[in-house]
Amino acid sequence: MSIKTDVVIIGAGPAGLFQVFELGLLDIHAHVVDALPQVGGQCAELYPDKPIYDIPALPVCGAQELVDRLMEQIKPFAPEFHLGQTVTGLQRNEDGRFRLETSAGTVFDTATVILAAGLGAFQPRRLRVQGAEAWEHKNIHYRVTDPDRVAGRRIIILGGGDSALDWTLELHGKASHITLIHRREEYRAQPNSVKRMKALAAGNDLEEFQGNVRGVFEKDGAFGGLDVVDPDDERHHIEADEVYVFWGLTPNLGPIADWGLELEKRQIAVDTECFQTSESGIFAVGDINTYPGKKKLILSGFHEAALAAFAVQKHLHPEKKARLQYTTTSPIMHRRLGVEP
Repeated sequence: MSIKTDVVIIGAGPAGLFQVFELGLLDIHAHVVDALPQVGGQCAELYPDKPIYDIPALPVCGAQELVDRLMEQIKPFAPEFHLGQTVTGLQRNEDGRFRLETSAGTVFDTATVILAAGLGAFQPRRLRVQGAEAWEHKNIHYRVTDPDRVAGRRIIILGGGDSALDWTLELHGKASHITLIHRREEYRAQPNSVKRMKALAAGNDLEEFQGNVRGVFEKDGAFGGLDVVDPDDERHHIEADEVYVFWGLTPNLGPIADWGLELEKRQIAVDTECFQTSESGIFAVGDINTYPGKKKLILSGFHEAALAAFAVQKHLHPEKKARLQYTTTSPIMHRRLGVEP
């Protein structure tokens, strides 16, 4: 039996969650599919404690806090989540609707599809050197799940972007010693983070190192650390108890890449009037889409979700004129939100 619905949102990150809200305001109920076992996308999976400073009216907000606030906001619309499953197939039926299938065997008969899958089924860029695979998820990690784990331990952090610098600053004072290894002197992270890191590196418990990892070494049968070659081609044994790799993510659209949508550098091209893709009835919001002037900000995803919701409404009811109503004054909006005016 298939689930018949007006819309399926693929992706439960911030853009996908806010899409639920914007659709709900228009009285459109949503089903949400996500490959991760929990909502939140990259925010919850990769940096739940990272502060975000550019959400309107929230001077600072933790990534997980933002997800929690969005979940609270969409409660009135009772979305149905299908987590821990990926979309494996999509085809258009003769009546113009879509048959969408997931890896868990869930089948939808839906009028529209909204892609809010971020970078797709993203995977961290792995440490692919001799001996590394045997220690992955034991002593070599691609995310910090428990900051207290590093207490009193020597750690290596690999990377030069925001995640590497943020976690270097966050874990400083917890770990007994941190070695930050980047392949060159220039960093991609925020200048203020780099400045703070360099100030801390003047002490004894944080070392900044330029070089490339060549392998893993063991010590008495246990994980010992990394072999690193510096710019002068000199090899160094850097001892550590734990290694955290922050080399970014590899975008992988998965089956979405085979749906016949217009792509530009593995991102989905959209019409910015309605954020519809090259296929009628399929929309894309957030980091997965591209258009002239696109900025990969959570704020941009929120804007796109609002316009996409009105486009979905028009697609569902082309004969009706959509009238903009304000949540501040509209009794209809108040009823849908379950609030008193």
